Amino acid sequence: MVPEPKGTRRAFDDMNKKQMNNLLLILLFFAVLFTGCAHKSVKSLPETSDDAPLTRFRETKPDQGEQTPSSPDVEDSIEDDFFDDEFEVYQVQVADPLSSWNKGMFHFNDKLYFWVLKPLAKGYMAISPGYFRRGAKNFFYNLTMPVRLVNCLLQGKGNAAASEFSRFVVNTTAGCLGFGNPADQNPDIVVSTGEDLGQTFGKYGIGNGFYIVWPILGPSTLRDSVGLVGDFFLNPLSYVEYSETWVAVKSFDLVNQTSFHIGEYEALKNSALDPYVALRNSYLQYREKKIKE
Repeated sequence: MVPEPKGTRRAFDDMNKKQMNNLLLILLFFAVLFTGCAHKSVKSLPETSDDAPLTRFRETKPDQGEQTPSSPDVEDSIEDDFFDDEFEVYQVQVADPLSSWNKGMFHFNDKLYFWVLKPLAKGYMAISPGYFRRGAKNFFYNLTMPVRLVNCLLQGKGNAAASEFSRFVVNTTAGCLGFGNPADQNPDIVVSTGEDLGQTFGKYGIGNGFYIVWPILGPSTLRDSVGLVGDFFLNPLSYVEYSETWVAVKSFDLVNQTSFHIGEYEALKNSALDPYVALRNSYLQYREKKIKE
C-alpha cells in the first residue's frame, strides 16, 4: 500500500475548515440581505389562528373598598374583568413564510429526539454518574465564556462582563479547568445571564425577521440565526483542528445537555393542541424575556 503523503490529511482538514467558514460567511451575507424584505412591523402582520400572541404579566392591586356581589353571574363577570386586566396582551408576532420547511424540520427534529437523542441520553445517564455529567456541562459552559463576554460588552453591561470574566478565572483555576463551579459559592460574583449575539441584536432594536426551524439546532428566527453565525466565530470549539474531532465533541456536548432536559419537551408536546405552534410561541417568549433581562 502506498503511504499517504505527509501533511495531506492536515491540508484536507484545513480545506474543509475553510469551506465551512466560507459557507457561514455566505449565509450571513444573504441573511442580512433579506432582513429588510422579511421583517414586518407588528401592525402589518395579519393575525392567524396559529399565531398565538405572547403575554406579559403586570401587577394589579385590588380595590379594597369594592363589595363582592352575591349574584353568581356578576361574580363571573368580575372574574373575567380581573383576568382581562391581569394578563395584558403583548402584541409580538413573527412572520412564518417558511411554514412548510419549518414544519418539516420540526417533525425531523421530533423524530431525531425520540429515536436518537433521547435513547442515547438515557443510556449515557445509566453509565455516567451525576457529578461527571455536571462537570462536563460546566466545562463546556465555561469554555464558551468569550461569547457571553463580548455580547455583554456590546450591550453595555459592564458589571455582567466583569462577572463573566471573574467566573471564568475562578472556575478555570479553583474549578479545575471549569469542571467545577466554585464561582456560584461566591456571593460577590453575579450569576451568568447567558448573553448571545441574537440578544445583542434585539437590544439594538433589530426585529426577529421571520421564524425558521433548523435541523438539529431547532427553532430560531432570522435575527437569531445571524447571531449564531457570529457566535460561532467567538466559540473556541469552532477552532478545533480536525472536523471529525469537532463533530465528536459537539455530539458529546449535545447528548450531555439533553440528559438534563429529558421530559421537558414531552410535557410541552403532550399539553399542546398544536405542538408546532406551542414550541414556536414558547421559543419566542423565551427569547423576548432574555432580551429584556
